[in-house]
Amino acid sequence: MDAREIHRGEPGYPPRLASIEAAPPSVWVRGSWVPAARSVAVVGARAANQASIELAHAIGVALGGRQVDVISGGALGIDAAAHRGALSVGGTTVAVLGNGIDVVYPHVHAELFGQIQAHGALLTQFPPGQGPKPGQFPTRNKVIAGLAETVVVVQAASDSGSLHTARAARAYGRTVVAVPGSPGTDLLLVQGALPAFSAEDCLAIVEGRPVAPPVLPVEPEARRVYDALDATPRDVGDLAFRAGLGVGTCAAMVIDLELGGLAARSAGGRYVRLR
Repeated sequence: MDAREIHRGEPGYPPRLASIEAAPPSVWVRGSWVPAARSVAVVGARAANQASIELAHAIGVALGGRQVDVISGGALGIDAAAHRGALSVGGTTVAVLGNGIDVVYPHVHAELFGQIQAHGALLTQFPPGQGPKPGQFPTRNKVIAGLAETVVVVQAASDSGSLHTARAARAYGRTVVAVPGSPGTDLLLVQGALPAFSAEDCLAIVEGRPVAPPVLPVEPEARRVYDALDATPRDVGDLAFRAGLGVGTCAAMVIDLELGGLAARSAGGRYVRLR
């Protein structure tokens, strides 16, 4: 299908995007996408680990199977996994590009973009022929946030572009969800993002259902450290004092809690309880 330019206020301009003050005056669209009642952005690292890629794919499957539009940026790693997950169950997915609608970037996604166009849309605010430039991706990320009612960040570094998407989402009044275990997502959790540990957790948040309770540690020392954690960022020395443990033991236990999704590390190496 040929690309078409749609101006804000015209039929076909995405309603959720049009609702934000910073919406672009026009967007270029390729595909036959009609926005669903619900849409969720799934974003994260390009150089993601295998576990995160598998989780992003599973989230795409869960959302796509429930007629939720899966929005992402068409990039390598988390973005591609989420798109492919939605496509695998016949769901609808939208790739928001940081370049012109006729430019395939990254080049290896030519086939994926064809599939997305057939089962959703490619969308960009940049004119045809515009190549990818670093300064365009933060702008692209704002469009991703504007198109979604919820933004899920699966894995991110502390300076990741995904954090720009999350900040924009928060400014637009969207729900921000983060998967614990990476510097960027842990930072989002400290800032108030909702934690999700699985595709089912993400789906429950989107559908307004209770998230499954956490699995608490069974080791006595780990449980004492967990009980010492709260919403106030605390360093290992403070936690060790509160838990009545040695600093070395406490440090090992709090890392286990972080890996288990029960604690997050904030700035300065301080920890907070997630759930």
